[in-house]
Amino acid sequence: MNRLRVTMAAAALAALLLPGVSAQTKTKKTKQKKGIPLSADPLANVNSKQPDKELFDKAMIAMKKGRFDVARLDLQTMLNTYPDSEYRMRAKLAVGDSWFKEGGSAALTQAEAEYKDFITFFPDAPEAAEAQMKVGDIYYSEMEKPDRDPTNVERAEQEYRIMINQFPDSTLIPRAKQKLRDVEEVLGERETQIGLYYESRENYPAAIARLQTVADTYPLYSKSDQVLLAIGDAYAGEAHNIQVSKGLPGAIKERLRAVYLDKATAAYDRVITRYPMAPHVEDARDRLVAMNRAIPEPTPEAVAESDAEERSRQPIRFTDRTLDLIKHGPMVVEAVHVGDPSMSDPKRTIAPEINKENTSIYYAAVTGGKTAPGLVASGTTAANEPPRSDQPSAAPLQGAAGGGGTGVGVEVLSAPNTAAAADPNAPVKAVGPVNTTLPAAENAAAAPMQVNDIKSSGPTSTPVEAANSKKKKKAPKVESDESSSKKKKKKGLSKLNPF
Repeated sequence: MNRLRVTMAAAALAALLLPGVSAQTKTKKTKQKKGIPLSADPLANVNSKQPDKELFDKAMIAMKKGRFDVARLDLQTMLNTYPDSEYRMRAKLAVGDSWFKEGGSAALTQAEAEYKDFITFFPDAPEAAEAQMKVGDIYYSEMEKPDRDPTNVERAEQEYRIMINQFPDSTLIPRAKQKLRDVEEVLGERETQIGLYYESRENYPAAIARLQTVADTYPLYSKSDQVLLAIGDAYAGEAHNIQVSKGLPGAIKERLRAVYLDKATAAYDRVITRYPMAPHVEDARDRLVAMNRAIPEPTPEAVAESDAEERSRQPIRFTDRTLDLIKHGPMVVEAVHVGDPSMSDPKRTIAPEINKENTSIYYAAVTGGKTAPGLVASGTTAANEPPRSDQPSAAPLQGAAGGGGTGVGVEVLSAPNTAAAADPNAPVKAVGPVNTTLPAAENAAAAPMQVNDIKSSGPTSTPVEAANSKKKKKAPKVESDESSSKKKKKKGLSKLNPF
């Protein structure tokens, strides 16, 4: 009975509260803006979109679907129709993105131009750093392997350095630095391969020049320990060549060997003190032990730095080597992920400088330690550049020793004066005229007047006969013993009849 009463009371209470809730629902306040209902102004409806926003969204949807030409058309329409739109910067950047995503040499060139224009028009915008970053990504995507054309690799290095220097506060700086480390890994690999090739051919000055450039320019290169080890081996090869050379006194040989072995020792020491956790450190130690040289001890800071660099590298897997055979780009798996990349290239070491240094070493060894006079390296071109066309090599002078020169690589030899050099007792006498003196130059004789008439043994022919003779070739005239000048003349075609 009590339960029934509670149920009836709850039903009555619900019946009383339901009309109030319905009335509150019906009298819900409408949204207002500054005291004016939004429904009263259809142009100010929050669900409506502005035309420039509509075009921008439409272009973004078209770009996601791969319809890049339609996206560019919508973006250009928005930029031309609404120059004061708040989406103009993003639209300008999106035009370059459409070219970049389309791919291809022509499209990437156009994308670079669009990004450069964006940086010119909006240099202080946060998106300018993004545009510069994408310019570097264009050349990064076009990089070739280390043994191919390095143009795109060098341009990528330049663009990433510009991005880091011009936009140091950008959030894209860590990514730009990592890209720059990858690029420098490729450049270091290229120079190392060239240097090792020269060393295999025992061209030690060229090898040292290339390898020393790598050691100075790309200290974060994954094979820097191998580079320094190869430099030491090149100097050791120079010392070996001095030892086996013939014709040099023993004292001079010992001085030269000591100089080159000291240079090799410095390179091996650099491997141990700078890259103590690298794979080729033990090889450097073994070489120093074989040379009876002291082994240096690396500092704790150098050990920690080298250990961080080695831990940041990714090991090369089988899949990486397989993809390296398929893709056109380089493999940068071993690139370091810590440390600051090189922001400027130091002066390159070139082979003429190494040859000049070798000449100074030889001079000092021969003269007992005296300083060699200043030697100028041959050539006026920079490192790794072909000879300049605006400064051609001088042609050989005429009258120089060994014969006269013509300036085009041909040597003119004058005939000997056999009259002066003739020997009557010689077993074989010279053949030819005795007097070979050339006559003095004279003025050319006047040419005789040109006569167009046909010469003949008889009287001059008539115009008709001349015409007939042009049409038909004249047969050779056969003269007999009985012929005389009193014989009757023949005219026309009858001249062809010998009888």
